[in-house]
Parts: sequence; structure tokens; C-alpha cells
Amino acid sequence: MLTVSDAQHFSKGPSGWHDGDDGEPRWIVVGPGDLVEYARARGVSEQAIELLEHHTPGAHPERSTHPLRGHVDQSADGEIILSAPTLSYVAETRDVHTGALTLILADGVILTSEAGDAGILPRTAEKLCSGVPIPDSGVAQVLAAILLTLVAHAADVEAELGDAVADTERVVFSTARVDDPVERIYDLKREIAEARRALAPITGVLPQLGAETIQRRRKEKEPPKWLGRVQATADRVDHHLDAHDELLDAMLQVHLSQVSVQQNEDMRKISAWAAIAAVPTLIAGIYGMNFQHMPELTWTWGYPAVVVVMLGICGGLYRQFRKVGWL
Repeated sequence: MLTVSDAQHFSKGPSGWHDGDDGEPRWIVVGPGDLVEYARARGVSEQAIELLEHHTPGAHPERSTHPLRGHVDQSADGEIILSAPTLSYVAETRDVHTGALTLILADGVILTSEAGDAGILPRTAEKLCSGVPIPDSGVAQVLAAILLTLVAHAADVEAELGDAVADTERVVFSTARVDDPVERIYDLKREIAEARRALAPITGVLPQLGAETIQRRRKEKEPPKWLGRVQATADRVDHHLDAHDELLDAMLQVHLSQVSVQQNEDMRKISAWAAIAAVPTLIAGIYGMNFQHMPELTWTWGYPAVVVVMLGICGGLYRQFRKVGWL
């Protein structure tokens, strides 16, 4: 897989996109800290540079603790500046990681940068350079490939979260369960919420991007069809994540019901054994009062008879409790 640690140049020739800076249009992949510098070197307007600085991660330290919210702007010269969160999933820890993708689309060139471990730009480069059919033309084709790859990767993350939810369901209903699954359920709900927060800006940005694209091209009456594909995929992923979250809610309720049933069963067992133990305790307490005139005190078989009576009553209670399911 290609890396984006250094600036990479791609251009489109007669046979398609390839790695190199020898044709038009061009696609340049740079690090997040170099995007503004490269945009200025490529002759991007100052208004677009100013807008780009607001999209670049880390441009506003006071917002560093807040999640990136997708946004799209257009300069007076027609450059489109877009930022969107990215998603990745670590199966070993069942964690969702979010990153940031920023791009600027100008005449004949598109500049992009990515922060995080989602690897959207390397995957996009592989698709373009391998000749995979991508809709649109020129630099807009790179934009289409990036957004299609972004939502496709989000769908992969959703599928992995779905597998984690299925594994959790098996844990909840397993008779050999050792650990309490509540923490696992809440962890997954938190990761699903993070994924939905990252995906929501994409669905919010796309209609605006469609309007900006129409205004930029001016000759088209409707947004590009691939935007509809991106929108549909993002909506489908969001619906699936919502279904996973609802399933986790149901599992949590079932688990709490199981705990309640188990506690009731334990209380029945405790109550049954307490009732059985009360019989010999009562009889032994009576005989321990040390009165002079007590029944069977002078009988030779008095003690064995009392023990037999106690065992008989206890045995009768035990059978009765077993019959009603308390033991």
C-alpha cells in the first residue's frame, strides 16, 4: 500500500492515472502540516488559503478536544475546500479511531492531506492507478474516488462493529459466561456512537458539496450521480449502526432481566434453606429452655425420637421445595 508520509504526485495520462508529475490534471498528497504551503505554491487564491486554514486539523488549538465536523466551502475563484472525519477500527481492542481528511479542489489540481490511520488516500491512489472505473473526469474524478473510498471504508468499519456486536450477543446468552458483559456492551455502544458522530458530517456535507459542484461547473443542472451513491452508502451505514446500537440496548435489557431472574432464584433457595433450618432450630430452642417438666425428658428413646422427627420434617420440607422449584 502506498504511504503518504511525504508529498506524492499523481497525474492523468492517456492510459489513466499514474504516479508522477508529468501530466494534467494533477493530484498531490501531502502531510496535514504542509497543505497550506503546497496550496500557496500551486497558485491557490488567498481567500481559499484562508478558508483552508480553518479546515486544517490543529489550526485552532482551542477546538482540539472537539471532534472534527465535516464542512465544505467555496472561494470566489471557484476552489472547493472540504474536510471530513475518517473512521478506522481496531479489532483486537474493539476501538473506533477517527481521523481527518482535508482537500482543496482547484482548476487542474487537487491537494489532499489525511491525519489518522484510516488510510483513505493510499486506498484511493491504488484504485486510480490500477485502472478501477471511477465516475466523473479530471480532478473531480479524484474527488469522487476519495469520497467513494471514504464511505466504503466506513461500511467496512460498520461490518466489523457488527461482528463485534454478534460476538457480544453470544457472550450475553452463553451459559458458560465468566465475565459480566455490561462493560463490553457499553464499550461497544460508545464506539458505535463515535462512528456515527464521524459519519454524520459526511451526510451533512454532501448536499452542500452538490450545490458547490453545480455552481463550480455551471453547465450541469443536477449534482453528479456519484454523489447520490456516496449519500446512499453513508445513509445505509448510519442505519446499520443505529440497528447495532438498538440490538445492544436489547441485549443490555435481556442481561439485566437474566440478573434479576437469577437473584430471585437465589432468594428462593436462601428462603427454602432458611425454612428447613428453622425446624431443628425451633425444636432445639424449646428443649434448651431447661424447664423441669418437659415432654420425653425421661424417655430412653426420647432423644433419637426427636432427631428423627426433625429429620422427617426437614425432609418433607426439602421435597416440597424441590417440587415447587425453589431448590
